Amino acid sequence: MADALHALAGGVLPDPDAYRTARGEWLRRERRRRLVLAVLVAVVFALATLIGLWVLNQAPAEPGVIFSGDGAAAADGPSLPRPPG
Repeated sequence: MADALHALAGGVLPDPDAYRTARGEWLRRERRRRLVLAVLVAVVFALATLIGLWVLNQAPAEPGVIFSGDGAAAADGPSLPRPPG
């Protein structure tokens, strides 16, 4: 049985371009993997940007508690004490 398998294996000749073919397939898979990863990163970035813009757009239009003044003090600048004299 072993002799028959050895004789059968001896009759099989490797393809001379086997390495080049295998390397080409590996490079194609690697290129495709990188392209899919780049597209996935771009989609996630775009989605995060759109969600962020949507959240910012949901902010209330009326001023909140912090900005409830009329803004006159802010327009005049900070009030500093005047030196005596």
